Amino acid sequence: MNMTGRKASKKQARQQKDMALSKEQQQAAISQWESLAPHIEDHVKELNETLKANTYVAGTAVHTDADVKVFQAVLPLATSVLVKDVAANRHILRWVDLLQNTVPGLTESKLVLDLDAALPREIKEKPKKKEPEAAAAAQGKKDTKKKDAGVAAAAAGSAGAAVPKGKPTDPEAMAKAKAAKEAKKAAKAKLRAQQEADAKASQAGPSPSMIDLRVGFIEKAIKHPDADSLYVSTIQMGDEDGPRTVCSGLVKHFPLEAMQQRYVIVVANLKPVSMRGIKSSAMVLCASSPEGKVEFVNPPAGSQPGDKIFFEGYDGVPEKVLAPKKKIWETVQPHFTTIDDFTAVYREEGKPDAKLVNKKGEPCKCSTIVGAEVR
Repeated sequence: MNMTGRKASKKQARQQKDMALSKEQQQAAISQWESLAPHIEDHVKELNETLKANTYVAGTAVHTDADVKVFQAVLPLATSVLVKDVAANRHILRWVDLLQNTVPGLTESKLVLDLDAALPREIKEKPKKKEPEAAAAAQGKKDTKKKDAGVAAAAAGSAGAAVPKGKPTDPEAMAKAKAAKEAKKAAKAKLRAQQEADAKASQAGPSPSMIDLRVGFIEKAIKHPDADSLYVSTIQMGDEDGPRTVCSGLVKHFPLEAMQQRYVIVVANLKPVSMRGIKSSAMVLCASSPEGKVEFVNPPAGSQPGDKIFFEGYDGVPEKVLAPKKKIWETVQPHFTTIDDFTAVYREEGKPDAKLVNKKGEPCKCSTIVGAEVR
């Protein structure tokens, strides 16, 4: 496979890239790959791309627990499937060969690779150009369309020249003209009403519907390497590009084991912030008492990551990102609290409490706190 020759030539470059990753980035990557290991068959391409630029999965200079967990998950797949297409999976197979020969006791049955096999170079595919005949055919079709359009225009001009000027006298034509006029009038009225509604909404100020509240699932949480009060969680919240990294100041309120493998509610459209070197891309919603007791606001049973959560009467389209200058979160959040049955609500003077619910109308509750501050 000519891997032996290439290993030596690329080793130094890989080590330099590995060292370029910060400690925080490596820890976040370790957490992410450990959570992806049980579903590694869905992330083979991503794993291969990661190992294309790194010796180990987290970009570290030595192997970590993440490498061991991913190795154990991917080995059966490598033995049965990946080895059949060495060219496409070369980086995973290189990594498997490295670990099985450098980590004692990792596996009893090693994957056998032909290290002298020649592999084609990896070439990035470029979009194919149209064949000359296909291009000519397309141009001919385009010219035909132009010609047909010209003929139609000429025919329309001739027909128009034959129509007498003035209002139509035919009853059918008059009815069509009247219908077209009424449709145009209705469209203008609809546009004007929409503009007035938008202006009214703008004047009304921030609304709970602007907050993107969702169900999240904490796949794994660890303590922040440089902040004693923070947990760093990997949370699945229905995004197509996978889980997000979220920092939460909950160390003094929950033991680490209470942060593992649990459903929570997240605020998903706050502007991402860096917290002691780790970028946090959401916030876990909690309820707190005046005495300092803190509890999770729990989603309804049977929830799934990404399920929409909203306050009754405010099921709108949330902002993509809450712009700090607009003070949306700062204006709306002080109205969040909990009632006697521990349900979270949005409370506005002169209006009934709006419960925090899912699409089925099932409420979201904390465990024991009434009159809580929810944030």
